[in-house]
Amino acid sequence: MDFATEREAMVTLLRQRQDVSEPVAEAMRAVPRHLFVPGVDPGEAYQDGPIVTKRDADGLPISSSSQPAIMAIMLDQLGVEPGHRVLEIGAGTGYNAALLARLAGPDGRVVSVDIDEDLAAQAREHLAAAGESGVEVVCADGAGGHPGLAPYDRLIATVGVWDLAPAWLEQLKPDGRLVVPLDLRGVQVSVAMEREDGHWVSRSVAPCGFMRMRGPYAGPEVLTVLRRDPELMLGLPERRELGDVLAALDAVPTEITTKVEEPAPGPVIGMGMSMWLALHEPRWCVLSGQTPTGPTMTVGIAEDDSIAVLAAEDFLVARGHGAGGARLAAELAGHVTAWDEAGRPHAGDLRVVAYPGQADAGAPEGIVIRKRHTTLVVSLRRGR
Repeated sequence: MDFATEREAMVTLLRQRQDVSEPVAEAMRAVPRHLFVPGVDPGEAYQDGPIVTKRDADGLPISSSSQPAIMAIMLDQLGVEPGHRVLEIGAGTGYNAALLARLAGPDGRVVSVDIDEDLAAQAREHLAAAGESGVEVVCADGAGGHPGLAPYDRLIATVGVWDLAPAWLEQLKPDGRLVVPLDLRGVQVSVAMEREDGHWVSRSVAPCGFMRMRGPYAGPEVLTVLRRDPELMLGLPERRELGDVLAALDAVPTEITTKVEEPAPGPVIGMGMSMWLALHEPRWCVLSGQTPTGPTMTVGIAEDDSIAVLAAEDFLVARGHGAGGARLAAELAGHVTAWDEAGRPHAGDLRVVAYPGQADAGAPEGIVIRKRHTTLVVSLRRGR
């Protein structure tokens, strides 16, 4: 079966929820996603959700077919035009590369690089099954790019990156554009960047969430399994020593109800608050899984053997656990108030500037985040 009706329904749903350009919509109508996830029911293949395709020895997902909604956003950020030469970091299933090939047309070239040989081989098989011959899949560490076909008009990473690899910037044309899920102290945003006066400036920013890059260019993020059954995980932007957070979570919390209404009450705290904590609170954390109050994916502050996390009811509530829980809850509630008073900024309110090396000269006012190869300066426009 062709499943053209299912593809059209997927595109229609996406366009009801977000802006999708006609070139990207047409590429999604044309490329059969179900051929890139064999073994998955075609009905699921055309839902707007990610599909995990590989896990590591601990059962954590390390590769997937990304959610179509974020794929459409990033493809529109990238702005591929017919005849463009495109480099993709992270081949995955090959589906995104096929979309890129459709956008670049018969006169364009797409190179997709993946660190895992099995994934690269599968991507080639999937592309062949879909009749897509305009993609070259290379097994290599994507941090090195692919100099053989440089320079490129566009570069996109479909894996979370902690830093901008020098090879990517070197292999792009002077007027080239890159789109990457960039880590900002543990929070990812899809940033479209172009050169400007010797540095890189964001043209658009959108929220996203991708599996992290592996290999020498992996970032310092840490994901710790606090409990396996039921599963509960703690994510930190970088390694730091903590006490028995799990035991603290089992204790009765101290609750502080803020005056900030949560627009969508539920178990998942919004990206705006997560981003604010990441940029302003070095002790911030992400808690996901099953807690005594039910399933959750929330943010908070962890220190020593204490933790405070947010809950979304009619208002945002800070719940502090452990010996220092009351203090952390008060501090967390303070961050919620500050975020609200700033206009509840979200990813789209960010401006990100990347300077090569550790340079500070000429940097605009903002929050400085130092990476291995670049220095980021992040500034916020007022929300609302």
